[in-house]
Amino acid sequence: MDCEGCERKVKKSVQGMKGVTQVEVNPKQSKLTVVGYVDPDKVLERVRHRTGKKVEFWPYVPYDLVPHPYAPGAYDKKAPPGYVRNVVGDPQAGELARATSFEVKYTTAFSDENPNACVIM
Repeated sequence: MDCEGCERKVKKSVQGMKGVTQVEVNPKQSKLTVVGYVDPDKVLERVRHRTGKKVEFWPYVPYDLVPHPYAPGAYDKKAPPGYVRNVVGDPQAGELARATSFEVKYTTAFSDENPNACVIM
């Protein structure tokens, strides 16, 4: 979104939808946040139809939600600070970004957050 007119046009395109309670536009990140009980696909199609702009779901999640945020495919230079690509559901890139049960078992064995962890001095 380049100007206030684009921002206003995108915001108005979803404000009248049934089930939408709150609409927030962040022009720096080109991000539209819609809160309410509404189908996400319908919101995408409505914004695409009414504005004529390229529309996609927000591809980033906080890096805390991805087990290996710096794995290839998850780390993205274009992502805002503190965010990485959402690769947990992606079968191609998700393989490297997900921790296997073997990794989880051995990393939590020596974790400070595990009260039953082994202590070696």
